[in-house]
Amino acid sequence: MSRGKLIVLAAPSGSGKTTIAKKILQRYPAMTFSISVTTRPQRSGEMHGKDYFFLSVAEFEKKINSGELVEWERYPDAQHGNYYGTLKSEVDRALNAGTVMLFDVDVKGALSIKKIYGNDAVLIFIKPPNLEELRQRLLNRKTEDEEALRSRLNRVPMEMEMGKSFDFQIINDKLETAIAEIEDIITKHTNLEIIPK
Repeated sequence: MSRGKLIVLAAPSGSGKTTIAKKILQRYPAMTFSISVTTRPQRSGEMHGKDYFFLSVAEFEKKINSGELVEWERYPDAQHGNYYGTLKSEVDRALNAGTVMLFDVDVKGALSIKKIYGNDAVLIFIKPPNLEELRQRLLNRKTEDEEALRSRLNRVPMEMEMGKSFDFQIINDKLETAIAEIEDIITKHTNLEIIPK
């Protein structure tokens, strides 16, 4: 059995990364999604084990200390900040089973995955058309308060700089064009078949 592959999407918040990830998963039925672990509260409609693995802060910190996470980050999106991360056991299981796994993570997380898994990981950075467009997308989402919004925007220059280290950079100006470019990358790096449109 051939080894699996890790397709890693990262982008500043509001760049359309999650929308793209959902479309990619629809078009590649054999691809699995890396479910992140988080300490943030479960939102309406979200399911444990499908959208996220929801953990307490104590449980999450125990996993950090025991080296069970490939990557993790603490975001200032709540009063005390919430943790997000990726379980190493899930990634290893996918690779050993020959599965192609899709990731929707932040830039630091993506680079951590590359550092651990090397050529098994293909990093794709999704860029917004411009900063004003990004700001508008974040405002339209209405999921962050003013402080969290400012915090996310303050991260953008760092994220854009780190994105230069990725294997590929895609500008999400027109959604379908960005998806088509990512599909080309997946086709070149995996043996997955796409569902015809």
